[in-house]
Amino acid sequence: MRFLFDSDTWQEIYGSIRKNRVRTAITIIGVLWGIFLLVVLLGAARGVDNGFKKIFGDFATNSVFVWTQATDTPFKGFQEGRRFRLKMNDIEALKSEYQEEIKFLAPRNQTNNLIVHDFKSGNFQVSGDYPILDQIQKKKLIVGRFINENDILSTAKVTVISENMYKQLFDKGEKPIGEYIKINSINYKVVGVYGPSNGIDLDGDTAFIPFTTFKRVYNTANNIDWMVITANPGIDIEQMESDVILTLKNLHNVHPEDKRAFGSFNLGVQIAKVTGFLTGLQFMTWFVGIATLIAGVFAIGNILLITVKERTQEIGIRRALGATPKSIRQQIILESVFLTTVAGMLGIIFGSFILFIIDATFGQGDDAALINPTVNIPIIIIAFVTLIVLGTLIGLIPAHMATLVRPIEALREE
Repeated sequence: MRFLFDSDTWQEIYGSIRKNRVRTAITIIGVLWGIFLLVVLLGAARGVDNGFKKIFGDFATNSVFVWTQATDTPFKGFQEGRRFRLKMNDIEALKSEYQEEIKFLAPRNQTNNLIVHDFKSGNFQVSGDYPILDQIQKKKLIVGRFINENDILSTAKVTVISENMYKQLFDKGEKPIGEYIKINSINYKVVGVYGPSNGIDLDGDTAFIPFTTFKRVYNTANNIDWMVITANPGIDIEQMESDVILTLKNLHNVHPEDKRAFGSFNLGVQIAKVTGFLTGLQFMTWFVGIATLIAGVFAIGNILLITVKERTQEIGIRRALGATPKSIRQQIILESVFLTTVAGMLGIIFGSFILFIIDATFGQGDDAALINPTVNIPIIIIAFVTLIVLGTLIGLIPAHMATLVRPIEALREE
């Protein structure tokens, strides 16, 4: 390892680089561009991934939403175009039949009503729900709590409102918890205020009240508007959607081939499509980055081969003066590693700077397209070490060519 600290070795490397400044600069730019592109592409891909994760937010991603529509096929004496409602009995039947597949199952009822507090009012959505909804999509409570089991059992007239509803119905600085608002001319006690959800928000500004209270006040009897089903990990959510809808068709005397009777939206399938796209994006990023990196390293090898050819006389003189093939080989390899290292460090620095600019430009605000476009330090280290290893390996070729130079033939070279 002494040759690493030999001043003569570094002077020779410096002299070689100085003689071929343009060629050296082009070589460094080639390798620099490779690792620069790798860093920027990986960072941008991660920013896109984070952006999609923000869109899906706190929602249970393996969820299906199911509701009823009108039939399109006559069946068992019922005419085409029949309308029907989901029932609470359906919930119990699904829980019983799909105990292992279903993690959460939430029936929901919704309507729109005028909501009043003192002399302020607004028309908002009112939703009758169970506490389990908070596990399917976590509410970001600013103050207070969400609906609980005691509210359900006692059919309590309590409500949880959004931050925007609070701002519209209450005076600035007024504490909402414990205050009453009127929904459909009935007083409800405010027990919680929630903020905007991260990502998907099906409800927007909604006043949540206990499902049992909604049932009594709006006289919905055994009917429900729609349901949210969340599958356990590892369950094929698409298959479960088909099975659940087939079960509901049997319960409601709907033809098995009826395509219109039930509407559904499978969030898990949509997320799987996005995940597949992100996986492909990551693959393309690595492929393009590594290919460019290798191309740059090969450029270094080609430049060093030319350099060895141009320095034939010099190498011959050194051999005649007693330089060993090992010392010449070490110098050529060291030059290759030096150029690769410098180019790699510059590429990482410039790439990180571009990611900083991208984050400042596109990664800020609620509508950010790229969120935190960064690359993990271990990945940077692996890429950098790989670059140096490739630089060492590619340097072996011109180094071997240099050791084949015979002193007599080299001295004859014009």
